[in-house]
Amino acid sequence: MKDERYENPDGRMAPLQARASEALGQSEAFLTFQERLSRVAQVDRPVLIIGERGTGKELAATRLHYLSKRWKEQFVTLNCAALAPTLIESELFGHEAGAFTGAVRRRSGRFEAANEGTLFLDEIGNIPLEVQEKILRVVEYGTFERVGGSRQVQVDVRIIGATNADVASLAAEGRFKRDLLDRLSFEVLFLPPLRQRQGDILFLANHFAARMAFELDRSDVPEFSDDAIAALERYPWPGNIRELKNAVERAVYRSDSALIDEVVFDPFRFAIGTGVDKQPGHPVALTEAPEADKGTDKDFAQAVRELEINLLKRALRQAKYNQKRAAELLGLTYHQFRGLYRKYRDELGV
Repeated sequence: MKDERYENPDGRMAPLQARASEALGQSEAFLTFQERLSRVAQVDRPVLIIGERGTGKELAATRLHYLSKRWKEQFVTLNCAALAPTLIESELFGHEAGAFTGAVRRRSGRFEAANEGTLFLDEIGNIPLEVQEKILRVVEYGTFERVGGSRQVQVDVRIIGATNADVASLAAEGRFKRDLLDRLSFEVLFLPPLRQRQGDILFLANHFAARMAFELDRSDVPEFSDDAIAALERYPWPGNIRELKNAVERAVYRSDSALIDEVVFDPFRFAIGTGVDKQPGHPVALTEAPEADKGTDKDFAQAVRELEINLLKRALRQAKYNQKRAAELLGLTYHQFRGLYRKYRDELGV
């Protein structure tokens, strides 16, 4: 039976199923990508995966490994953007004792850990040129030297690279070795962004919503209102699946019923209004109270009073008269909201 695990960049092992649910879809663009991935998985050559952030490049690499002939061996990853350039060489190739300050003993690198398996290099555009030269030697001859060492280390590793950068342009500018790019790109797989996967947004949203409801021990399966569906499909999803997952889980968590009619795309923006952000990426912001009289014939105290009443009415309608939810929409604590509610209870008509 397959050992369906992958190694995180920090070396810990985690179950493949923990994130595999994000690699779902039924659109033609997504299925075409999966078909190409499955085909090249059986060919023991380097593969380059190109895609925007949040599209699931690591998941694609994981699937490629477990569909390959190396599936019984280790799948080792390294996020090259998470390390300082000076550390990448030691992380990949290991080091000998005394190679640098703090190197008290020999340490194996990711290439040795991935021997006879697969090494996934995420964000390969961040690899320094001098380290690229050593990687090229591994690809061509299967050998390298640890940092501070002179003994040749032999390995058999399949490399899968991934990036959201234009590596062809980087190579043309001399910032990425052309020879290495040629070696790594036996096959180049373009992972489509979510906005180009027609039909997958709602498909994935329903999946993430059901999982979140289960996690919250809710018995009802969440459903999205027509307005919420329109907002989900209209939004451009610059963060792709990762952003969709967060937005949906947040919507389920904040909802007091199984019907999801509010989707907040940007949690840093104060949203209150009709329940769904009006423009992609721009939640409805309360810049003024629509029912307030803008005339100048009222004193300050009266204007503030009417503004507060209008805000309370609007928040209560939005929250379906759930006071705790209305307080959250206004950015108030429940205690602060209750104080205003008692102050204006007669004017609110509730």
